[in-house]
Amino acid sequence: MQRLFSALAIGIASILISNVAIAEGESGSEQLRQFVRNSKTAEGDFVQQQLRAPKANEPQDKGLKVVRQTQGQFVFQRPGRFVWDTQKPYEQKLITNGTQLILWDKDLNQATFRPAGQALASTPAAILFGESSLDQHFELIDGEERLGMKWVALVPKKDPNAKNQNDLPYTKISIGMTNGLPKALELIDGLGSVVLVTLDNIKLNVNLPANRFNFIPPKGAEVVRLN
Repeated sequence: MQRLFSALAIGIASILISNVAIAEGESGSEQLRQFVRNSKTAEGDFVQQQLRAPKANEPQDKGLKVVRQTQGQFVFQRPGRFVWDTQKPYEQKLITNGTQLILWDKDLNQATFRPAGQALASTPAAILFGESSLDQHFELIDGEERLGMKWVALVPKKDPNAKNQNDLPYTKISIGMTNGLPKALELIDGLGSVVLVTLDNIKLNVNLPANRFNFIPPKGAEVVRLN
């Protein structure tokens, strides 16, 4: 189940694109805001890497080490619908239709259903399929330019009405923007573990079938329903 929720944090972390021409000199935060305002649907490819610093007995000059990598495709539709489809090295799907969140593991032949819940509004998922302004949930801080991208840090805002302010498992969330498109998502947790998601072959505002975000478990699959 952990790798499923890792996919959620990203896929869901996961963010995508604007079809508005962005001036080359525009800040990363403004590019991101325009993307959120103007991308109604999108689909594309992702590569997700879990990284860690070298251990004491390992060479220290090679930077972060890739300890796990997955890849697949994503699709989303605002508000509240997306598919995060991991295809390699295993097959899993994370799907939400705005009401239910579904985790499908082909190897386990198991589908887990749970309410999507309001908690998604305060997570990186809001960037992908939130209705409201990104600034409602995050403070956007422009950072450095690296790897050909303008990076934007997202700092969650405190919600006085929230029952739990610690839902977000990451201490740092950054998005790399290029020409109006989010091309990378970097997530760092309290232990210093880094998850890097890169996005490619993004198509914006595509027509999607009405049943694109429905999922019916195969016959014989184990179905788990959580409240």
